[in-house]
Amino acid sequence: QVHLVESGGGLVQPGGSLRLSCVTSESLFKLDGIAWYRQFPGMQREWLGTMTKSGLINYSGTLGGRFIISRDDGQNAVFLDLGRLQPEDTAVYYCNAAMGGHTFWGQGTQVTVSS
Repeated sequence: QVHLVESGGGLVQPGGSLRLSCVTSESLFKLDGIAWYRQFPGMQREWLGTMTKSGLINYSGTLGGRFIISRDDGQNAVFLDLGRLQPEDTAVYYCNAAMGGHTFWGQGTQVTVSS
């Protein structure tokens, strides 16, 4: 079982930035990968990007380079930096970890972009 805790969401004005954190209960080196998703109300979760165990990162082609994934191995944390946020980025953001053929989800963190 891998426990994930997201944080860093909140209210931000259009054009602003946020850093989301995902802290895991396992070392990042034990995980096959960590991904970020977001979910709009009434919609399925949308994949944003994945960082593999080795640090390779793949992003959804829809983000326009506005979102950046990074990690801190010492904190067992993966970050999602959100830039140039717009109201249409308002959603619940989740991290997802894969290990041994299983996937695990955090509870999500709400990001609201509004003036």
